[in-house]
Amino acid sequence: MKTVALGSQGLEVTVEGLGAMGMSAYYSGRDDEESAATLHRALDLGVTFIDTAESYGPFLNEQLIAKTLGGRRDEFMLATKFGFEIHDDGSRGAGVNGSPAQARIALERSLRHLETDVIDLYYLHRVDPNIPIEETVGAMSEFVAEGKVRYLGLSEAAPATIRRAHATHPISALQTEYSLFERSPETNGVLDTVRELGIGFVAYSPLGRGFLSGEITKPEDFAEDDFRRTDPRFSAENFDKNLELVDKITELAEAKGVTASQLTLAWAIAQDVVIIPGTKRRSYLEQNVAAAEIELSAEELDALDKAVPVGVAIGERYAPAGMKGVTI
Repeated sequence: MKTVALGSQGLEVTVEGLGAMGMSAYYSGRDDEESAATLHRALDLGVTFIDTAESYGPFLNEQLIAKTLGGRRDEFMLATKFGFEIHDDGSRGAGVNGSPAQARIALERSLRHLETDVIDLYYLHRVDPNIPIEETVGAMSEFVAEGKVRYLGLSEAAPATIRRAHATHPISALQTEYSLFERSPETNGVLDTVRELGIGFVAYSPLGRGFLSGEITKPEDFAEDDFRRTDPRFSAENFDKNLELVDKITELAEAKGVTASQLTLAWAIAQDVVIIPGTKRRSYLEQNVAAAEIELSAEELDALDKAVPVGVAIGERYAPAGMKGVTI
């Protein structure tokens, strides 16, 4: 697997990582045994950038990674996140908390749950609108000075926030949703800003929360406890229109001799970003890994751009409560 630099501070990761969230939270059908096998298979296939967060569970995902990969800690780059109000018993508070005090609590807790002495990449999961970003990142910079964190990142931050954070301490990565369905980073200044500042870009949900795989054909495909039932793009009024876009991708994929998922991931990699598709199954992991080897011509990229142009997906990417926390 090809490795690339994230930021200008020395962090290098595989161009495709593994998003571990769905192994423990938000998607139905938790299976720790298969998830553990998938984590090991990822490392065996050369996918050595693992992404988690304390809010996934809460805590369950970090604990799963520690239990599963503790003996292989030197084989992968580990990213985790903080920023939501979470108590030690796993209960959630109200919204986000980017205070220096909460940052310290979250860091020490993640180190315990991950059973590690150092986190390679530590993200602020969501920006706290009530705490100056300089205070939050200033606290995070102390973790780097202490040797408990190697590099810092932000998730879902606006260009002005990114600039202020980077001026406080060098930011190595900005993570946000990005896919053929969600191309707002191209138009809201985020991609331009990180490239100007030398910050790496990490795309989560590069398969549009599974929609772009072509395997979701109706809203009823989701279990009752699957959070996508609240996602506007999967709602009854928007589903069929968005499925038409997926059908166009599937046609292009078939012409290429690859799956819709693979074509979609290959497109994202061609945008010079790092992707972290999430899965808890080895079969999907192996399919995703193969996408990293797919080369797309200028004509094929143009065809995808015409089939799924910027802003064409119907519906917001989160329900209203979730949209309040993005691009602050």
